[in-house]
Amino acid sequence: MIDLRKTLLATGFLALAACGGEPAGTTTPALPALDTIEVTAASNGAGSRWDGVVEAVRQAELTAQTAGRVTAVLVDVNTRVAQGQVLLRLSAVEQQAGANTARAQVRAAEAAAVEAEANYRRFSALAGGQFVSRAQVDQARAARDSAVAARDAARAQLAQAAQQADYTVVRAPYSGIVSARLVEPGESVAPGQPLLAVYAPGALRIQVQVPQSQADAIRARPQARIELAGGEAFDAAQVVVFPAADPVTHSVGVRVLLADMPGAPAPGMTAKVVFPIATNAAPSAVSLPASALMQRGEVSGVYVIAGNQVALRQLRLGQRSGDRVEVLAGLKPGERVAADPVAAVQALVAQRKAMERGDD
Repeated sequence: MIDLRKTLLATGFLALAACGGEPAGTTTPALPALDTIEVTAASNGAGSRWDGVVEAVRQAELTAQTAGRVTAVLVDVNTRVAQGQVLLRLSAVEQQAGANTARAQVRAAEAAAVEAEANYRRFSALAGGQFVSRAQVDQARAARDSAVAARDAARAQLAQAAQQADYTVVRAPYSGIVSARLVEPGESVAPGQPLLAVYAPGALRIQVQVPQSQADAIRARPQARIELAGGEAFDAAQVVVFPAADPVTHSVGVRVLLADMPGAPAPGMTAKVVFPIATNAAPSAVSLPASALMQRGEVSGVYVIAGNQVALRQLRLGQRSGDRVEVLAGLKPGERVAADPVAAVQALVAQRKAMERGDD
């Protein structure tokens, strides 16, 4: 069936080429009956349309904050996690050793501080009876202060070492869903290397860049409608227009917030944002069923029916929504196309044969 379809389409190309050279005044035989489709506009709503990508308001890429080897990855993509839940563990031998060393240094510094405090108290008591000089008392005070400072420094180093040990356990920053798993057990990681990605599914947004000429109109009427590739459409919860333009592109960013709803799109999905503002842009694209398309390699086209004539016309296609395809160039509303390109080729071949018989 596939080979027959290709043969018929190829024959249609040849027949069209032959018909293009008919002399003026030649009578064209009647075209066999064909099911046709009237080209309609892709969208009934007017406005300015922009392509965007859905993203989560709260999303985080968790990176390694210490060096080590991955010992366990406890979650996978699409796993729901709670805030504080352990997601991944790294080897902690060096970090624990550093923490133990810091604890020992704290104990030694605390003992030295206690001894220095006792010496200072003794020298202070003896100074009242002039058994020691004032210089000796000052030296004891300085030794005490130095010991206390060393103790505080040791405690700070212990806190730093303990934090490095805590970094070997990666936890969820908030409740959400794991969207990416970038490492596997046994891999060595360095500080800053991505490990996992998590997002909170509740709050979603789409950010688009619009020309300066449209920014004021959107700011005056901050509304938008979201259209997904599957055909679903819904109103935006909030529209925020950035106060300044990008100095490189000279466009203005617009952030569209989506309402929290069941069946919300997943981050990364493409969507169209329609702003209900007047625009001088070209007319809306048209759409037609995907079954009416003829595909030859990278070339897409349809058979246009005009009276008793069939013409193959190349198209530039846009986004697909359900069983319909957006046509960016090549057709205009009101034209009629063959519903089945194979039937159109068969009708064209039959018309050509009738023409040849008439010539004979």
